[in-house]
Amino acid sequence: MKFDLHIHSCLSPCASLEMSPAALVEAAVKAGMDGIALTDHQSAKNTPAIAECARRAGLKCLYGIEVQTAEEVHTVALFDTVEAALALTDWVYAALPRRKNDPDTFGDQPVVTWDEDIVEIEERLLAAGCARSVPEVADFVHGRGGLYLAAHVDRPNFSVFGSLGAIPEAPDGGHYFDAVELSRTATATDWLPRVTGYATVRSSDAHHLCDVSRVWTEAEGEFTIAGLKDIFARKATRLSPRLTTF
Repeated sequence: MKFDLHIHSCLSPCASLEMSPAALVEAAVKAGMDGIALTDHQSAKNTPAIAECARRAGLKCLYGIEVQTAEEVHTVALFDTVEAALALTDWVYAALPRRKNDPDTFGDQPVVTWDEDIVEIEERLLAAGCARSVPEVADFVHGRGGLYLAAHVDRPNFSVFGSLGAIPEAPDGGHYFDAVELSRTATATDWLPRVTGYATVRSSDAHHLCDVSRVWTEAEGEFTIAGLKDIFARKATRLSPRLTTF
């Protein structure tokens, strides 16, 4: 199966308004994906819409958030259900700074229905980090049966290497992260030696329709949290080729 675990909708700051759940599902299907995950910045409010769009298209979907932690690290939390993703949203919202979004700087943040009606404009500043640390988010996600990934670890900004210098490990020697993500332009041979011990994925991190699933991950198994957990434990993923341009 081919899957893309990091896609943004129009709700994300700096994402194109054309990124409605319906449009990105259509783009993922055209790209040949078997499964995708919606991971907007700091919010899962568009997951109900994408759940319906994916159901109608026959596309498997996971639901999550790209959480910007207190350490200024971008991480991806994934769940099987919309309800779990929305519970994480409430928890993250409680730790966001009390600042409003500036649409002129970051763009509007619309919450939409599956058929593209706008039901809300999110006014919270989703471009900001929250006061939840990597260990705290990992505990929350794992405690609710989800998966937790370190996002675009090869980038100099908002990554575990860029912000912390290394992948943090739990005091008991365990892992906070279930897998690590390489960006669309990362050279795998350069980065795989730096993430030894972790399963790796490559995701599009798409903010525009033209980027949806331009890169992907392949594996044999089920596109569910349990299925991916098994795949990650076996480190049984295959990465698509990198892109030579961003």
